Amino acid sequence: MDIGIAARILKHKKLIVFTFVLIAIISAVAQFFVSVNYNMVDYLPDEAQSTQALEVMETEFTASIPNTRVMIHDISVQEALMYKEELASIKGVSDITWLDNVMDLTIPLEMVDQEMIESYYKDGNALFSLSIDQGSEVTATDAIYELIGEDDAVAGEALDTATSQKMAGTESFYAAALLVPIIIFILVISTTSWVEPLFFLTAIGVSVLINMGTNILIGEVSFVTQSVAPILQLAVSLDYAIFLLHSFHEYRKKTNSPNEAMQLAMKKSFPAITASAATTFFGFTALMLMNFEIGSDLGLNLVKGILLSFVSVMVFLPALTLVFYKWMDKTTHKNFVPSFKGFGNHVIKLRIPSLIIVFAILIPTFLAQSNTTFTYGLGDQPETTRAGSDFLIIEEAFGELTPIVILVPKGDLAKETELVRDIQELDHVTSVISYVSAVGHVIPPEYLDKSITNEFFSENYSRIIINTNAAKEGDLPFSIVEKVQNIASDYYGDETLSLGESVTLYDIKNTVQRDNTVVNVLTVVTIAIVLFITFKSISIPVVLLLTIQSAVWINLSVPYFTDTSLVFVGYLIISTVQLAATVDYAILFTEAYKEYRKEMTAMQAVKKTLDEKTFSISISAAILSSIGFILWITSSNPIVSSIGLLLGRGALLAFVMVVCFLPALLLIMDKIIGKSTYKANFYKEK
Repeated sequence: MDIGIAARILKHKKLIVFTFVLIAIISAVAQFFVSVNYNMVDYLPDEAQSTQALEVMETEFTASIPNTRVMIHDISVQEALMYKEELASIKGVSDITWLDNVMDLTIPLEMVDQEMIESYYKDGNALFSLSIDQGSEVTATDAIYELIGEDDAVAGEALDTATSQKMAGTESFYAAALLVPIIIFILVISTTSWVEPLFFLTAIGVSVLINMGTNILIGEVSFVTQSVAPILQLAVSLDYAIFLLHSFHEYRKKTNSPNEAMQLAMKKSFPAITASAATTFFGFTALMLMNFEIGSDLGLNLVKGILLSFVSVMVFLPALTLVFYKWMDKTTHKNFVPSFKGFGNHVIKLRIPSLIIVFAILIPTFLAQSNTTFTYGLGDQPETTRAGSDFLIIEEAFGELTPIVILVPKGDLAKETELVRDIQELDHVTSVISYVSAVGHVIPPEYLDKSITNEFFSENYSRIIINTNAAKEGDLPFSIVEKVQNIASDYYGDETLSLGESVTLYDIKNTVQRDNTVVNVLTVVTIAIVLFITFKSISIPVVLLLTIQSAVWINLSVPYFTDTSLVFVGYLIISTVQLAATVDYAILFTEAYKEYRKEMTAMQAVKKTLDEKTFSISISAAILSSIGFILWITSSNPIVSSIGLLLGRGALLAFVMVVCFLPALLLIMDKIIGKSTYKANFYKEK
């Protein structure tokens, strides 16, 4: 940044402070009007089976897919029918299915297939399948709980969504309540003024508020973006503010004019802040290319956030600091940082073990992280919650139930009868609800009342509901989806459509697996280009990317070695975010090493860099790690929670790799770096 530009910014410091604060206040209000989307189907690409099927379903049928189960204890068939009427009258409940939908209740139950009956009515307990409209999850499930009381149970996708919506605001508050004091504590340790941390947080906080408020221009954001983006933006861009104010303090020792010191600080810190922002910016840009649009939604938000943080630090923070710098002078405290002199001597003794350990585990961790067991949905609610305990009660009484809906061309009842018979013979299919199974293929639909036929037929399609006793995701549920789709295709070719929670998760799996390679390769390539331009070197980008990518692989391999499943969306996002957010540590270390290397030997340069930069890197890592672990602790949403855990662990691993592995790598690559870096001018011993 040119001194002239810095001077013009600082000339209008009060106007800049006022403008940014005003925009932040407006944005803080505007963000309450940004709607949050909890429906993962909406983020599938248009060509996905679920997306196409849902559009047809919504256009042609009034009834929708069952997404909630309600179990009532100890009731007769007649009482169950009365409950069914009451449940159907609840606002937001668009459809309800029970035993009377699959059989004629005038026939004694003893004369009908018992396995089919026990899917709906067992040991005096009735299990209803409901369809709750999108957007009505909270009000509808609250009304259901009010109707059934404490003793009966509710479970399903709609309840999970309602629970997530209710918890989102509370959990964000808890996360902020834990996070802000921790960040202030870390920043107080790293500075010599009691109020300086407030300057950091104000500069980034203003950009976070503006980012959240400007989402009103987009219309809506995903629940992942709402929960993760503000905290991630704070975590990855706080460094920019630290770079600027540390530089400002250095120049205040050299000049009596705060204005001149800030101008020089803006000029000096501009390249480092730009390089740091650029690596993060391009890393997050890669997320925007995901076909599964939760990633692109988060990517767009983070890219916007990084740009706003950059502008805030380079324009708002200098102005704010000069308006209130006297407060910093009045609230100085002694330096709490212990001396790191001699730290490099101790670390460098571990250089050979560090290299051996990392290179020994590199291939196993790479293979392990690509063979982890993944989940693709929101997962089950914790057993300690009402939703979690209700799920277990229903599962114990009736087993698991996951409906699949298929839509086939209407008209050929004989062909539909054969299709239904083939599907009924599949393992784990408990019942099939269709016109031919409920009414029969002998009676033409036109002879019956519309209220009956509309449940099964639209203008162009016949709707068939298949109830399975499998879970909603995993190898078995996905194999059932494939078998149902293949059987339907044998009869109707490409004209058949399928939908349901397990179908959606099957589509998500196929979509995000394709995204994985594209996003990861693009992240590495774009960051490599930024590093190449920053360092004017061919070898330095390889060294830095190997260091941080190794930390990413180690982090993502932990679930494999601990035999735990990992939410795939969290895995995909963190493989990009960790690389983009923590490569700054390696940049800061290598920039210092490169400068010292012009004046001393490689060994001396590494030791001096470790002595002087370890603390700065530890502050950034501590903040990012704290943010991650607090997200993990406070969020009940499995996707958000997994992103938090991976981020917290990833930041710590990146710190260890930069402090232990990178110095060793720089030493053994020193000659190659010197020859492959433009104007390296490395010191040569005489």
